[in-house]
Parts: sequence; C-alpha cells; structure tokens
Amino acid sequence: MKQLIHDFPKHIEEAFSIAEKSTFKSPPTEIHNIIICGMGGSGIGAKIVSNWVQNEIKLPITLVTDYTLPSFASSNSLVIGSSYSGNTEETMMALEEAKALGAHIMCVCSGGKMELFCQENKYDCVIVPGGNPPRSTLAFSLVQLLNMLHSLGFIGSSTLNQMKAAQNLLTENLSEIQSVAQEVSAHLFGKIGILYGETKYEGVIVRARQQFNENSKYLCWHHTIPEMNHNELVGWGGGDARFAPIFFETSDVHPRNKKRFEITKNATEKKCGKILSISAKGASMVEESLYLIHIVDWASFYLCEANNQDIIDIEIIDYLKGELSKF
Repeated sequence: MKQLIHDFPKHIEEAFSIAEKSTFKSPPTEIHNIIICGMGGSGIGAKIVSNWVQNEIKLPITLVTDYTLPSFASSNSLVIGSSYSGNTEETMMALEEAKALGAHIMCVCSGGKMELFCQENKYDCVIVPGGNPPRSTLAFSLVQLLNMLHSLGFIGSSTLNQMKAAQNLLTENLSEIQSVAQEVSAHLFGKIGILYGETKYEGVIVRARQQFNENSKYLCWHHTIPEMNHNELVGWGGGDARFAPIFFETSDVHPRNKKRFEITKNATEKKCGKILSISAKGASMVEESLYLIHIVDWASFYLCEANNQDIIDIEIIDYLKGELSKF
C-alpha cells in the first residue's frame, strides 16, 4: 500500500495513457441526465468528478450507491457503471435495470462480470489495471470518468488538463505532503477524528473518511460547511478533548464560508483544545483536491502504523460478502 500511495502521480499518467486509446459510441438518443453507479473506492471518483464539473456541465449528475436507479432513469439517461473488480453486486444490479430501460451504458472496471456484461451487450467499457485494492486506484476512475464526459461533449478539456497538471504538483511537493500527513496522523491518534470542508469539496472529505476507515481501521466522521453550521455546530456543546477536528481549507472558498470557517474553528477549539487546519496547494480546484487527497492517503498509512494495524486487511467486508452469497 505504501508503494501504491507513492505511485499515485504515476497512476495519473498511466490513466491518461488508457484514456487516450479509448473511443466511445455516441448515444442513440438525446441524453437528459447522467447517472453514475459505484460503491466505496470505485464510486468515490464519481463524487469527486461531480464536484469538479458542477459549474460547467449542463446536465444533472446523480450518484447511485445502492441496488436501484432513481425513477427518472430512462432511455434518455447516460448510466456509467464504475466497479474496480467488475463484480460489485449493487452496481451490477443497477446496470441490469439500466439495460432494461434502454439507457445508454458505459463502464469502467478491471474485468469481472461487468466486462462480460459489456461484451455481451456491446457497451463501451474501459479496462484499467487490476489486482490492487480499489481504494488505491482512484486516479484511474477519475481520469476515465472525466474522459467519458469530455468525449461525449458534456464538458470541455480544462478539467482533464488540470488533472494532468496535478501530477507535477504532487511529485514536486512530496516531502511537504508527507510532513503534513505525519502531522495529521499525530493529531488523530488516540482520538475521534472529525473532518470538515466546504460543500463543493465534499467528495474529497468523503474520500478522506474512507481512507482512514479502510487503511487505518479508524472510525471518524465528516460534515461540510455551511451545512454543519445549521446542526452539528450546536452538537459541539457536548464536545471535549476526545475529538480531533481537521479543517480542509482551499483558496477558492466562498467569502461567507471563509468567515464561517473562522467562527467554527474558534468554537470547536474552545471545546476540544486543539484543531488542525490543512491548506491545499494548486492552481485549480482539481489540483487542490488532489493535493489534499494525497496528504490523507499518506496520513492514513502513518495512522495505520501508529495503530499497529494491517493496512490491506478488509476481513469484515469479505465476511459480509460471504454471508450475502448465502442469501
């Protein structure tokens, strides 16, 4: 896992090599909405991409993290399935529903049932390198999803170009990223982490929570500003030194939210004694997102070591799948 985290910038380059060789059929009908189906490490790319393109794309994007599609799904829907293994049961069942509706289907996977499903039905399917934990392959899903939206004309090339630029940003700032990550790990160790960021970066914050859950075997939660100011902030009336808040800060924060960050940090610090703020680097939302993601990936590795855990182990998920297979 340490090597996979280190190779994240390299994965971006490899993902673009795959994207540049990919060609896609045009939808036979006009697309009215986009639905992206995916779970866990395979699905988080969709959340992040939807955040990145929300101010550009003219069609609504809906994320499905369950077995069924929303009732508005139809033959005018673009349904994208994202499953690293190609065997995620929720995603495969949603795709079967999309097929029955006559939706335009595209997929990203490393093989499995999804690849066979696409071959049998002549759907476009991008194959990415397999054999690794899905959470370590984020770069591949991000690039392929962006490339699909770009190739079909739903977004321009700017977001993809920003993703390319992020590769150098991460490589050139590796030492600083690792140093901040160690600070994050030390801040969280032995406490309950709470991750806060602006709403448009929620995908980044969810990814952070997932990485601490899976890599570090660590429970934490997240919330976004300004929404948390309308509920969770009141909950801090019962806050104390058990909690370790981390604020993910970016240069493009809304002016009103910037003030909300200041007030929220002061209020929480009075209760728990210490907070930690992480400032993103980069010339775009994409670069700042990936900078924060890379910090958390390293932090989850360091926290796993501190917790003396097996970073690869997902025994409980394997048990869950085994029990479900009997049902």
